[in-house]
Amino acid sequence: MTAFIAGRLLALLPVLWGVSILVFLLIHLIPGDALQLFLGTQVAMTPAQMEELRRLFGINKALPWQYADWVGRLFHGDFGVSLRTSRPVLPDILARLPVSAELAALALLIALGIALPVGILSALRRGTAADAAIRLGGLVGLSVPNFWLATLLLLLLPGRLLPIASIGMYVRFFANPVGNLAVMLLPAVSLGVVLAAVIMRYVRSALLEVLANEYVRTARAKGLREHRVINRHALRNALIPVITVVGFQAGYLLGGTVVIEEVFALPGMGRLALTAISQRDYPVVQGVVLVIALLFVLTNVVVDLLYAYVDPRVRFG
Repeated sequence: MTAFIAGRLLALLPVLWGVSILVFLLIHLIPGDALQLFLGTQVAMTPAQMEELRRLFGINKALPWQYADWVGRLFHGDFGVSLRTSRPVLPDILARLPVSAELAALALLIALGIALPVGILSALRRGTAADAAIRLGGLVGLSVPNFWLATLLLLLLPGRLLPIASIGMYVRFFANPVGNLAVMLLPAVSLGVVLAAVIMRYVRSALLEVLANEYVRTARAKGLREHRVINRHALRNALIPVITVVGFQAGYLLGGTVVIEEVFALPGMGRLALTAISQRDYPVVQGVVLVIALLFVLTNVVVDLLYAYVDPRVRFG
């Protein structure tokens, strides 16, 4: 198990290195002058002054040297300075990380709360009207964009059921748990319902595959009650591939909340990245994407470890 963990952690290094190269190159391939956009049209500066500003921000060098300087600072925990606010990038990202993490966690809890029982019911009622209705609902859930669902919930739900007026007035959970959940509920539902449709289909297909195995038929032939066959023999093995899907989706949620955070005016990493992209704030965009990539690969490492713990064949294979 130790060798398995060490191998997974070592595999992170080339992934993060590749992500850093892609992030750096893609953000610098966007046409336009970030410094000129920062200054606007009302500020007139001489070429010498512009060159001095480029030197101060470190964007006067060739791209390979800029990348080398950026990576060198990363090893010291320095993600650079925002071109717009002149503030260090890392503290701003860390201040917004709890918002995105909470939103992703709540959405995942809602998705699992819907997907697990519904997927199990669909598998156990295969071929019935209930199964057909659940599969149709899952198809609709896969087809609905989460930002459209978010907008629909805002328009249709009356204010007395949910304090819609509190949207945009984010408060931290430990400062005001009720107020925090009131603000986070609709965004989490918007993400969780769509995600539930994905997970539900995997739960159903995995459980159907396990129920067709010989050891399940043997357990039934021994006279075990159906609920014991499902709970003790089928469900655990059926959830093994589902764990991988849930882990991947959890990593995706950390970076996929951009539009939802904008719709509900949540001060998360996604909204920070969206604002930085529109303002051509290179250091902020690079920092946010790199942090999201790090969280994504760490989430998948945790899932790999959990997968190996549940199924020893993975680490010994």
